[in-house]
Amino acid sequence: SHGEQGMGLATSAYRKVAPAKLDQRGAVRHPVVIKRASVRGHGRQPLEAVLDDLSVYGCRVAVDDMFKAGERLWLRFAGGKAIGANAVWCEDGKLGCRFDEPLDRDLFRSLTLVFD
Repeated sequence: SHGEQGMGLATSAYRKVAPAKLDQRGAVRHPVVIKRASVRGHGRQPLEAVLDDLSVYGCRVAVDDMFKAGERLWLRFAGGKAIGANAVWCEDGKLGCRFDEPLDRDLFRSLTLVFD
């Protein structure tokens, strides 16, 4: 039923969105549908990574390597274009990153499940 889906989208656009609670990480984290990612540190080979969660300001990925806080990174999601970021923390095979600038809204939507 294609029509119903269209209706749902139209109405949700007008619903008030509750303001995101700002915590230290700057934004609500969303579960992701597309998990394929790669991380490249400065002067390093790109590494395969698995995207765990995502906000427009940053993300958390699982990666088999250590990065230092503040290290310069380039991230790619689902083979898209490289996005500049910095490592914020890295422990137990997880890496927290902050993007240089907020993620493009269309890209963000394509990577996350948005339930209204």
